Parts: sequence; structure tokens; C-alpha cells
Amino acid sequence: MKKFHLITLLFFTFFAVTAQSNKPKIMNEELEIATLGSGCFWCTEAFFLRLKGVESVVSGYSGGKVKNPTYREVCTGLTGHAEVIQVKFNPKVISYEDILEVFWNTHDPTTLNKQGADEGPQYRSAIFYHNEEQKKIAERYKEQLGKSKVYKNSIVTEITPFSVFYPAEDYHQNYFALNPNQGYCQYVIRPKVEKFNKQYAEKLKK
Repeated sequence: MKKFHLITLLFFTFFAVTAQSNKPKIMNEELEIATLGSGCFWCTEAFFLRLKGVESVVSGYSGGKVKNPTYREVCTGLTGHAEVIQVKFNPKVISYEDILEVFWNTHDPTTLNKQGADEGPQYRSAIFYHNEEQKKIAERYKEQLGKSKVYKNSIVTEITPFSVFYPAEDYHQNYFALNPNQGYCQYVIRPKVEKFNKQYAEKLKK
């Protein structure tokens, strides 16, 4: 809980500095896109779907060298892809800075290619930026997090240009909501979501 408050405080300090900068370009004059990897996309998707201003979240793969990879191929760790979510959000309701605050506060960005028991390059911490403004915001935020010493170890989050996003197979989409009794959902995702709901109560959809 202490770490959550430190990251949130840092976010507000960071936002005050960056609020006057130009906003990233938006899609269809309304929505913006963020592509993020922070471990198993079943879990990450469950967080972001709850946030006000988020219009859609799609689980998928980015950052690899194989076209149209399958889940089984990505799980080998040989395709180079990360499990990611692609978030479409309304920047008038939730900013890119808000998105990054949630991103960094809901996984461990100091473990290389690992989140909990999930290991492999597909579980790496990664931000795939869609324009130069997103790049600047992400790099500045990462730098300030590092200086704040919120984490004992160095932040290893990859910040790299977005190229291609491949949606994951249909059965991965909205996985937690559709499979609440599955073992991983019950014992790994549910406790994280319950904690998230308390931490971000004011930012959740009704």
C-alpha cells in the first residue's frame, strides 16, 4: 500500500510538470491508443477494462518478429513478442499519464522477463509508444520513478516504438470476466482485482 501511495504522489508531481505539454494525437478525433505489456494479459486486461474513459481493451501480441503468431508460439518465448493489451481511451476522461500510473502500479517493473510465477520474454514489462509525445511522457515518468527510489531495484521497463499489434485468439478476450472459476483467475487474478478496485475506486466505471 505504501508503494501505491508513493507512485500516486509521484504521478501527481509528474502530471503537474507535463500538463502543459501537447497531448498525444488522438484516434478518430476522440480516442487515443496505448499498447502495454505487464505480464499475463488476462490480468492486465481485467484492470484496464474497469477504468472510466477506457472504451475497449484487446489482448494480443507486440514486439516480435513473427507474423500472426499464435498463443502457443508466443509461449515458447522464441517469437520475440510480449503479451500486451491495446487500450483505446478517451483522453478527455483519462489521460495517458493516468494510464501509465495504473500500468506501473499494477505490476513489478523491476523483474526482467518475469511477473510472479510467469516467466519468459513474453511477460516482459513494456511500453510500445504510438507517437513522440507518448515516448517523452513514458521516458520522463520512468526516469522520475527511478529517482524516487520507490523500487529497490532498477526499472527494466522497455520503452520502444509501436509497430504491429496482433489480437490474441478470441478465447483470451475478456478472459477473467468470462472464466471467473478458472484456477488462475480465482487464485491469481481475483485477489489483484479486488486490491485494484479498492485503490482506484474513484476512477472505476459505475
